[in-house]
Amino acid sequence: MNTILYTVIVALSIAFILGVLLGLFKKIFHVNVDPKVQSVREVLSGANCGGCGMAGCDAFAGAVVKGSAPSDGCVAGGAACASKIAEILGKAGVEVKPKVAVIACQGTAECAADKGIYNGVKTCKAVQLVMNGTKKCAFGCIGFGDCVAECPFGALSMGKNGLPVIDYKKCVGCGKCAKACPKKLISVWNADTKGSIALCANHSDNKPQIRKDCSSGCFKCGMCARKCPEQCIDVSSGIPKVDYTKCTSCGECIKSCPDKVLVLFQDIVGRAQH
Repeated sequence: MNTILYTVIVALSIAFILGVLLGLFKKIFHVNVDPKVQSVREVLSGANCGGCGMAGCDAFAGAVVKGSAPSDGCVAGGAACASKIAEILGKAGVEVKPKVAVIACQGTAECAADKGIYNGVKTCKAVQLVMNGTKKCAFGCIGFGDCVAECPFGALSMGKNGLPVIDYKKCVGCGKCAKACPKKLISVWNADTKGSIALCANHSDNKPQIRKDCSSGCFKCGMCARKCPEQCIDVSSGIPKVDYTKCTSCGECIKSCPDKVLVLFQDIVGRAQH
């Protein structure tokens, strides 16, 4: 009985001493946190997605208060978050346009030829390092879903056709998928962009090889530029680039494209605005 009593007394004594020491350490090493930083942190999305360019929400909150990051930098929080941050900082509200990601590839399993069978690590990054992708098209989507794994909002999934599919009701344009793609096929756009966009990244000028590698690849025929009544399409880089200050979404370039590479931006991501 005495042994049990002594054990309890010793345990309580050790707990008390540790509690006192922890309290002292807390006072000694206490770091004062700006109340504004705490307030900003509380209104952030909490996704720690990195879309702001910072290591996480804590780092972004500190940077905003210091003035080294914009109040509208939290892409996941959007306009509502930016407005609350501006209010905390005593600044006028800022207009924040929703952003979304777009994948510039239509090289599905049916239309893009494979190099062969790959038995290595099933990540796009690994395949890129080992054999520059699994498809004969050196620019095409590898299809192992690195972008899907990186999306913190569940806005990406792998489709049955071998390409990633974006759920524009969930996508906030944080850009993590774009950073994860070794082929650089994903880019972030303003969701209210209007005009045609090329869903292909093949910059090669070897036309016969393009046809062999992917039946959905841009053939570099230049018909889109010639048919555009506003003359707002430049094909000098190998992929149609649209001047959105001139594009009227007339659709003439889309009608003239034999490879169906061009589509209207608002048709594929318009749902993100609802």
